[in-house]
Amino acid sequence: MKPLGLDAVVLAGGLGTRLRSVVSDVPKPMAPVAGRPFLAWLLDRLARAGVARVVLSTGYLGHVIRDTIGERHAGMEIDYVQEESPLGTGGATYAALGACTTERAIVLNGDTWLEADLRAMATLAPEADLVLAVRRVPDRSRYGSILTRNGRVTGVAEKGGSGPGLINGGIYVMRRDMPQVRPQPERFSLETALLAEPGELDVRSYTAEGEFLDIGTPEDFAAAQDLIPLWATR
Repeated sequence: MKPLGLDAVVLAGGLGTRLRSVVSDVPKPMAPVAGRPFLAWLLDRLARAGVARVVLSTGYLGHVIRDTIGERHAGMEIDYVQEESPLGTGGATYAALGACTTERAIVLNGDTWLEADLRAMATLAPEADLVLAVRRVPDRSRYGSILTRNGRVTGVAEKGGSGPGLINGGIYVMRRDMPQVRPQPERFSLETALLAEPGELDVRSYTAEGEFLDIGTPEDFAAAQDLIPLWATR
């Protein structure tokens, strides 16, 4: 596999509140899927895509992730940035970008599986500040939806609407210097601060057609036990 040339950041600091009834002793990305941590399946995908270095943004029970994953996985170098207190998706991303070594980085949610062509995302708009993977779903009510116009992200519609729409697929290609381009408080949400109000930012959308699953509910976590091993072999 040709090297992708981008570091990857995996946001692995979530509390996993909705999963507590079935998984309570590990961080949500470490929830066991078919005998392995979900994060291990996700890291395997990054290695197959040509990623050489990953920064894991950890928080709740972060030592569990470090002790299990270690400093290398599937030939990739693994580094860690530990939250001392919850920073939100934006704060965690900004902190992890500071540990990246490439001009842009792939940023992924550590509890979401989306089959997307990372190389296509990386080459879609190299001049953009941010490229967001979006996924069309038949019912957007659980997720809210991403608003686009001519391939650019223009805003976010909050949860509550129903019917088909584009949702945030949980994968970004982002400039490493985004904290300088769009400064924010230490704790903030990527969705509300950058996607809902892109303003002067050049934010592009990449529509991924592959399989999508968020393991954040007991029902989807149960479905992951069979689906993730199946999808991972494709």
